[in-house]
Amino acid sequence: MKFVIGCMLTVLIFTGCEKDISFDLDDVEPVLVVDAEIENDRAPVVVLTRSFSYFENFSPQHLDSAFVHHAEVYISNGSATHRLKEYSRPLFISGQLLYYYTSDSSDLSTEIKGAFGGNYELRVVSEGKTYLSSTSIPAASQFPDSLWFIPAPQNPDTLTRALYVRATDPPGRGNYYRYFTSRNSNEGFLPGEGVFDDQVIDGTTYSLVFPPGVNRNNPVPRDENFFYKGDTVTLKFTSINRASYTFWTTWEFAYQSIGNPFAQPNKVMGNISNGALGAFCGYAAGYRTLIAP
Repeated sequence: MKFVIGCMLTVLIFTGCEKDISFDLDDVEPVLVVDAEIENDRAPVVVLTRSFSYFENFSPQHLDSAFVHHAEVYISNGSATHRLKEYSRPLFISGQLLYYYTSDSSDLSTEIKGAFGGNYELRVVSEGKTYLSSTSIPAASQFPDSLWFIPAPQNPDTLTRALYVRATDPPGRGNYYRYFTSRNSNEGFLPGEGVFDDQVIDGTTYSLVFPPGVNRNNPVPRDENFFYKGDTVTLKFTSINRASYTFWTTWEFAYQSIGNPFAQPNKVMGNISNGALGAFCGYAAGYRTLIAP
């Protein structure tokens, strides 16, 4: 009987200490979000949007209204400056368009394309504010020495294939990498999960499995994270600078922490001035296409 009374008193004590806590969160004004890149032998591509409120309901109409139009966007390589022009193309959502800025096809006299070892300045003028950023393209892509497929290990589906790469990291710390894959010409280039540096592999020849790139809007289950027999796969392997690596590392950590109440607080480290979000990244890219046997 004493035990029962003790348990009841314990329950009353803890329930009596409960207190409702409410958070009065202020609305934050939208800020400019910059997704900009330049790659060797290719024109720069800049996507400008406005940020959303964390608690805002998202819809295709929100996406359409998020794009920033009629901005002045300039790219410079130190000797020439080119004003980019806004274009659009169909997006993955039916009826939606992606708006982006790239080389003005009507005036190519000052067009700038990426080059190995190049340095670039980005300037965006929108709604009376100026945003600046800079990036560089590493001197070489450090593309893997060889690529091959093997049957996916410990997988009962005999049609699944794993993509292996063997690559050599040059001596000297400070090399950073990101890869993308595309398959069967009906899929654009999708980024692999995460970026990596040469902290462990510095100056060595290493072998890794590269899973297919991930569509963040439609991620696949882990047990489907392979290629398949007959797939035509293109690997895009890129070297990036430290600022680009820092941005994507912190971005990946933040993405993986969404919805986890016990995750460590994290800030995505971009390189755009004047309070804008996002980054301007340079890619030293190499490509190779092969068919999964």
